[in-house]
Amino acid sequence: MQKTIDRPWTQFYPEEIPAEMNYEIQPLHALLENAEASFPKNKAISFQGTTLTYQELGEQTRAFANELSALGVEKGDRVAIMLPNTPQSVIAYYGALMIGAVVVQTNPLYVERELEHQMADSGAKVIVCLDLLYPKVMKVKHATQLEHVIVTGIKDYLPFPKNMIYPFIQKKNQGMKVKVEYSRTVHAFKPMIKRGSTSKVQVSIDPDHDLALLQYTGGTTGLAKGVMLTHRNLVANTTQCLQWMYRLERGKEKTLAVLPFFHVYGMTVSMNLSVMSASETIILPKFDPKEVLETIQKEQISIFPGAPTMYIGLINHPDAASYDLSSVQACMSGSAALPLEVQQTFEEMTGGKLVEGYGLTEAAPVTHCNLLWGTRREGSIGLPWPDTEAGIYSEENGMLPPNEIGELVIRGPQVMQGYWKRPEETAATFYEDWLLTGDMGYMDEDGFFYIVDRKKDMIIAGGFNIYPREVEEVLYEHDDIQEAVIVGVPDEYRGETVKAFIVLKEGSEVDEAALDAFCRKNLAAYKVPRSYEFRDELPKTTVGKVLRRVLVDEAQTEEKAKSS
Repeated sequence: MQKTIDRPWTQFYPEEIPAEMNYEIQPLHALLENAEASFPKNKAISFQGTTLTYQELGEQTRAFANELSALGVEKGDRVAIMLPNTPQSVIAYYGALMIGAVVVQTNPLYVERELEHQMADSGAKVIVCLDLLYPKVMKVKHATQLEHVIVTGIKDYLPFPKNMIYPFIQKKNQGMKVKVEYSRTVHAFKPMIKRGSTSKVQVSIDPDHDLALLQYTGGTTGLAKGVMLTHRNLVANTTQCLQWMYRLERGKEKTLAVLPFFHVYGMTVSMNLSVMSASETIILPKFDPKEVLETIQKEQISIFPGAPTMYIGLINHPDAASYDLSSVQACMSGSAALPLEVQQTFEEMTGGKLVEGYGLTEAAPVTHCNLLWGTRREGSIGLPWPDTEAGIYSEENGMLPPNEIGELVIRGPQVMQGYWKRPEETAATFYEDWLLTGDMGYMDEDGFFYIVDRKKDMIIAGGFNIYPREVEEVLYEHDDIQEAVIVGVPDEYRGETVKAFIVLKEGSEVDEAALDAFCRKNLAAYKVPRSYEFRDELPKTTVGKVLRRVLVDEAQTEEKAKSS
């Protein structure tokens, strides 16, 4: 593959966006230190009525970092964070980075099987979890290298009287109150913050080579694999994002953080970008359309990164027109294709800009985006970001000319170092120094890129990546199932949803409800099939390989017929 390529897309860059940038060589947590030094009294975080200034956030983060050191956490050790969006998730993230630890973001929705694999694979030494998740963590701890569990609760950062009322609400909603048994290996988060030293931690970090993050994504074996991202990978991608949103005023913006921080997209464009720009981050633990509309109006939100399902939920809310959303200036949509109608309607509602971008975990994650203030093209994922090279490649013909379909390939400062402890899979994901995305697309004559299909079988539902192999392997554990194939089908709200094709063993009579209950015990809720189709046999090649594409086409045709 050729070493250099033309970059026709740079002709569309406004003068504020350079084709090449200088990246400050610094560790990721320096973003917080810089914001604290420049805007110590500015609000950094707002959460359910509680606010932290950048000085307070910095002090609490250093306290946590020092307490981690006191537990024996050293540079290179992995620290898992299993939290929804809360102040604690920000403090734990930057605190772990300050002592040179590697953050392992863990989805709070994981069931025990998924959690055990991730902890065992990463070799995490410490996990920070929500009190409601404590029982789940303790059930898998024996099968992992976890030495310490740090427990926190939503009420830890609620103001009075919410912090007094919350336990009763929690008990009512959950049906029971979780009892945490604290010990020399199980610790309470809030006391650690109170007693921890706020002095700066001195750890030497090489941003180019030292890992900041293991972000897990699906593997070809059906098990998640850790994407190795360095401090430089994440600083570079955040810097690129800030430059793309060049009208942001440092220290003056308000970002709505409803995208989960445990997802690399939310981590970069909500958390890291907000800290780099010294914005106030208004944190919501989950997406609720009414709460989001109220928050935008009350807080005068200017930056709102999200997923298409979120914008769809807002524009379809029956009371949307009654809210003043005019403060919204810039929104980047990711995780799935953004329908043109949704983009146009949301821009009419707010007067701000909503653009579609593209990325993948292996690129920290953003590589392409449409211009917020410039030329956009319908159906396009936009232009490659500064210092990001992209092309369309085929194994037979190398780099393809404009308008020919092939695999999208990428290289740039945000591209991962590889997969954790998986050299063979790493090698298979690169051609020379180009990252093979697994997405099929083309570039037009001007350098705008378009995605037409996924080479991989991955399903993207509501912004979550779902790998069919993982769901299939769970189904194969059921005694009554002979064959199972998972495909993605169109869904008006989630973008895609999960459908299972099932062949039962002879004489079995298991029904959809039983399979649903089985899957919910073994998979996070968003991975559970939404529909099941029972068949006597599945379409196969002459050598017995299931023709997944045939099933995908059949399912998509059926869904289109229903909606027409």
